[in-house]
Amino acid sequence: MIGRLQSALGSALRSRVAGDDAQQRASVIWDTPGERWFTPQDPVWRVHADASMFPGGVAALLLQMLHPMAMAGVAGHSGYKGDPWGRLQRTSTYLAATTFGTVEHALATIGHVRGIHERVRGKDAFGRPYRASDPHLLTWVHVAEAVSFLDGFQAFSGSPLTEEEADRYVAQAGVSARHLGVPAPPSTVHELREALAAYRPELEATEAAREAARFLLAEPPLPLASRPGYWAIAAGGVALLPPWARSELGLPTSPVLSRAVLSPLGRASTSTVRWAMAGVGRAQQKAAA
Repeated sequence: MIGRLQSALGSALRSRVAGDDAQQRASVIWDTPGERWFTPQDPVWRVHADASMFPGGVAALLLQMLHPMAMAGVAGHSGYKGDPWGRLQRTSTYLAATTFGTVEHALATIGHVRGIHERVRGKDAFGRPYRASDPHLLTWVHVAEAVSFLDGFQAFSGSPLTEEEADRYVAQAGVSARHLGVPAPPSTVHELREALAAYRPELEATEAAREAARFLLAEPPLPLASRPGYWAIAAGGVALLPPWARSELGLPTSPVLSRAVLSPLGRASTSTVRWAMAGVGRAQQKAAA
């Protein structure tokens, strides 16, 4: 009974995050022979394969929203309200292909995304023109993701990286970013934190950002029965945000609340996701046997 529940929950999570054809696409990414950028021993593989990517992903989205140009691109071109799971699935496919796939598959996936970026352009909430292929904007998106994924792993994985491994994670996360158009991605944790601080003067929560945050945190497109579990994951994501980012978005900034409520919810929900996804892996092994 417990095994069936574990497998069912894991399959439902995978379907939401990676799509109904997740197993077929996973087979292409994982089973295709060929040279890869990384191995299972590399920090970037360990981080991107861990359940802490769930709250880390929430934190990354919230942080990215604080750049008005990045938010304008999301609001105007991603269709996040009409197809929120589709956007999540495309992002998860990109991360999987560029972390676990062959170099050929990774470069093809990056090329596809670069083509999309060339068509995404417009004006932000202040009337300033933007284009998704702008190296400065691409760098912001990369920095926000790398900070959030790394902090999520360090907080919720149960096996945090050493300082040396954390630096290697940042450098390895920059491999695909450089191919995508980020001219000089950070190569150490110190450089990553410095890059985040350098963007602070450009960051501001527009009305579109606050609306997107409400959609992501308060009104997720999920059945009522599924929302408590999602909110626990989202609580972990909010806990990962620096206080200034939470303040901009109108989210709780109390350190006591973070330590006593948000972070424990993040740890508990991440452990549940990890347990559920392990059930999917065992089910696939049985099917293969």
